[in-house]
Amino acid sequence: MSDNNANVKQMTDPAQLSIKKVWDWFVANSEKLTMMNDISEAECQQLLDEWQHQLDIYCEGLTYEISEQTAQGRTMTISAEGDFDLFRYVVELVDNAPDVDWWEFVAFKQPKGKALKVTFDKYRFDTSKMAFMQLECEEEPDIVGLRVALPDLPANYRPQEGNADDEDRLVGVYVTLEALLGEFDCTTLIGYLELCPMPKEPFKAGFKALDDLPEFIEWFKHTKE
Repeated sequence: MSDNNANVKQMTDPAQLSIKKVWDWFVANSEKLTMMNDISEAECQQLLDEWQHQLDIYCEGLTYEISEQTAQGRTMTISAEGDFDLFRYVVELVDNAPDVDWWEFVAFKQPKGKALKVTFDKYRFDTSKMAFMQLECEEEPDIVGLRVALPDLPANYRPQEGNADDEDRLVGVYVTLEALLGEFDCTTLIGYLELCPMPKEPFKAGFKALDDLPEFIEWFKHTKE
């Protein structure tokens, strides 16, 4: 293994020193994290808990995902869980990541493809069976409003404020959109979201397949350049 500490950028202010402490811990434990499948479950959990603790010291609210091991190693994704106020901390942390053998560091959850099946609480979402319609807002032209149609909602569905099931379903759809678009685009571009039952003829009603949303978002971004 190379001396990875030398690859961490020079830091002098308190925030940068905090970042250095995070990566110093990671470098010291990177081999164990790389081979986490080969250690006991208890030891692995303690290691992951310690890593989360390091993130919490740096910035409470950040989370992480570690990929399965491949021939190229593992990927560590640092997330702000959609909290835009924490985005700069994610960027600063990943920008100052050391060069560690068998590891790649990524800022924000990335898109996971199409035809996704997402589980949230008691709800199951299949993007291939969902549709969307853009809702334009003259007051905020740089964000996207979405009406998302779900196949399992009754025709007379009307969301009720304060209803826990309605709120959980809405959050579940947002999590599904995040999986389609990635954390950054979902947080910065989706400004409004509402749900509705699936029309009998959704395309005639102006809806598009939800799996086409990433292409729509790319088009929307280009129109704002």
